[in-house]
Amino acid sequence: MRFRIKKVINNNILCVTDADGSEMIVTGRGLGFGHKVGEQVDSASVQKTYRMTNPTVQQKLLDLLEQIPYEHFLLTDELVGEIRKRISYPLNESLLITLADHINFAIKRQKQGLLYKNPLLEPIRECYPEEFKMGRYCIKRIKEKLSVSLPEDEAGFIALHIVNAELNTSMSVMNDITRFVDGCIKVIESYYGKKFDHTSLAFSRLAVHLRFFAQRLFQNGQDSGKEEYDKKFRSLIARNCKEHYQCAETVAAYAENVWHKKVSDEEILFMAIHLKRVNLSEQHSD
Repeated sequence: MRFRIKKVINNNILCVTDADGSEMIVTGRGLGFGHKVGEQVDSASVQKTYRMTNPTVQQKLLDLLEQIPYEHFLLTDELVGEIRKRISYPLNESLLITLADHINFAIKRQKQGLLYKNPLLEPIRECYPEEFKMGRYCIKRIKEKLSVSLPEDEAGFIALHIVNAELNTSMSVMNDITRFVDGCIKVIESYYGKKFDHTSLAFSRLAVHLRFFAQRLFQNGQDSGKEEYDKKFRSLIARNCKEHYQCAETVAAYAENVWHKKVSDEEILFMAIHLKRVNLSEQHSD
């Protein structure tokens, strides 16, 4: 197969069209050297192909590739591949773009001696342990491949980009979600008068529940279907899991009083179930 060159981005990257006229970005060492728009290039010389499902995202990728070093993009592509292997949630295709842009900017700052503190580092470490682990992996690979040592604050920033790709939201909303989840955990631990084992599977499940609960609260709103069924079920949970149901109501009060977010009865119900699970797990591990 042969591609027709639509734009030469640099010596290693081309924007091309295939036989159907579909646009894509192709990369390879020296792939664009000496080539001009309108010429053809053999697909056998292409190392990687990028075709985003969203045309806007495709254009953003094209714009980014004109601005960052090829080595930074190649490494980010490797990192995103590893992240996708290790993270169980679907990730937005924009992760490659946002992470490449961030890594390139972080490397520039480091070389200029400009270090940014991450004010959310501890909440990120607590609320998103798997993503934070991947953030640390990324800065380790950056050091190995590019000989640039980034601080652990950057592992936190990278973790947020990963969570952002999971939740399909903006980074500004992501910051609010992180603060909100951290606040919820503090409310829950204060209610029970103890600090949970943040390395336990049950706590990890609770943190994930709070993360997606926060996303629904900050972005999509909440469903309120099956009211009659929920009333009966809610009454049953409220009786049998009284302590945990009251804790869930306390979290809902925090959301409303501090964040001005109204929590539905359904959310309170399912949070109570998660709170019971994390408490049972803590008891069994004692």
